Amino acid sequence: MSSPTAQISSGAMYTVLQAAGVLDKRGGGPASGGASAQSAVSIDSTPNTQGCQHTFSGAVNNIRVNQDCSLRRQAEEVIAINPNDPTNLVAGQNDSRIGFNHCGYDWSFDGGATWGDQLPPFFQFALGDGHTADACSDPTASFDAAGNVYVGGIVFDVTAAANAFVVAKSNAGIGGQFYHSPKVQSFQTYRDLPLGVVASDNDPNIFNDKEFIVADAGASSPKKNNVYATWTRFNETTGAGVGQNSPIYFSQSTDGGATWSPGIEISGAASVCTDFSGEANAHACDQDQGSHPIVGPDGTTYVSFFNSNTAGSGVRQWLLVKCPASSNCSNKANWTTPIKISEDIAKEPFGPDPTTGCPAGRQCLPPNGYRVQDETYGSLSTDSSGKLYFAWADFRNGGGSCNWQNAKPGRAATASPPCDNDVFYAFSTNGGATWSAARDVTPASTFGANAQWQPWSAVSADGNHLFIGYYDRHYASGSTTCEFTGCNDITLADVGSPASGSPTFTYTRITTSSMPNLVPANNPLQAGFLGDYIWVTVTPSGSPKIVWGDTRGTGGSAVEEDVYYASP
Repeated sequence: MSSPTAQISSGAMYTVLQAAGVLDKRGGGPASGGASAQSAVSIDSTPNTQGCQHTFSGAVNNIRVNQDCSLRRQAEEVIAINPNDPTNLVAGQNDSRIGFNHCGYDWSFDGGATWGDQLPPFFQFALGDGHTADACSDPTASFDAAGNVYVGGIVFDVTAAANAFVVAKSNAGIGGQFYHSPKVQSFQTYRDLPLGVVASDNDPNIFNDKEFIVADAGASSPKKNNVYATWTRFNETTGAGVGQNSPIYFSQSTDGGATWSPGIEISGAASVCTDFSGEANAHACDQDQGSHPIVGPDGTTYVSFFNSNTAGSGVRQWLLVKCPASSNCSNKANWTTPIKISEDIAKEPFGPDPTTGCPAGRQCLPPNGYRVQDETYGSLSTDSSGKLYFAWADFRNGGGSCNWQNAKPGRAATASPPCDNDVFYAFSTNGGATWSAARDVTPASTFGANAQWQPWSAVSADGNHLFIGYYDRHYASGSTTCEFTGCNDITLADVGSPASGSPTFTYTRITTSSMPNLVPANNPLQAGFLGDYIWVTVTPSGSPKIVWGDTRGTGGSAVEEDVYYASP
């Protein structure tokens, strides 16, 4: 790999590619005599439904979340549970029903059996250049202890510099059916503006990316109902010879999302960060992406993130910082020095691959063209005792013809399976000060040399079950496995006693049938993108909920992306 710098997320990248007409040139297209991705397609027309509901029925029902009836991409999912009413769920996704790429949000009041959806009121917000945004990426959602739900996204101009991280609110009782201004004022719920503004820039050298929010929903937390935000701030003006730096930033709201503290850099510096620093401190941990904030039972704020300030070829790392419950987290001095969770072996082969749709500069696992770069896939969770759990995927067990061969560009076009990407987790029993060795959730002894990737995880409150969901190619596809044909499934691993010396592993196939490989030949506009994350959460009683991007069309020969939900 010629440069260790982090990369802007796929949601933002694909929006720009669409605006530039790059995606329209894939797969021939109708104008050039190629097959139309929408030919021979019938739309599911079950009567008495809200939008285009659909369920793949099986041992675990797969329920369609987004209700958009068009053949437009919905992917990159999040789900949150109302702590006061576990039947009230909110989900979100990158949503393209009105053009690449916007943020869509969904709600359910019956535990996910049925859903409604909408686009949030982000597009009346004036960016720093005076324009209203024409795109939104990286949806995020969180409930606070009172049952208010907050959603956010990165809004930006496709062909201009302005971009912002904004937040809208749905007051307790509304449950995500619609969103409004977080500012308390007369007729609040009828107002779209003003939005909560976490960050806003109009500088061609600055791009805010890959943001998440989390509200403190702890009933006894000293900071109950605070809302926290973390994101990656790409800055191309460091002059350090690496083109850019991309530290993790933090902001907080103590007034229900109405106002936000000035952003501060929390990724800090540590001895484990040894190379390619874009700052004066040679040990700055500033080549980052993929932060995930959570709140511990005592109100401590934890943030994990992917870091590339490492000297080893293809060897990266996951780091953790935290702010104690007794401290004001808007003060940079109150954040700890980064602590290493684990190495990440990021040696998946690089695109471009025109056959699979794997983009240039992105890592993929052929015969799929979906981005599998590890840097946006790590997830952090905590149980009621304060133990921490972290899950990710990497290529430490991969190799053979699927290896990256020193990151040669275009290697994905000639690499071939088996790829044997695996899912791992580690845990900490001392507040993140030290971490266990990585534990392989998908070893070859159980799954063969097949790929698993893009995991998300959540732990039950009692700490007895760590649930990890991920894409999986080990299921049969005719006489072979999906590893060689490109189909894939969702598996949910239930790790029993995950912080013990003898964890147990139980696996549930979530998808009722394998999802077809989405490539330029069957859908040139959506090929190469399946989102940067799926999501898993757990009810207070310990029941897992999972959402993912699914390529099974609901009629005719369509292969296209929608969001599905399951509660095994």
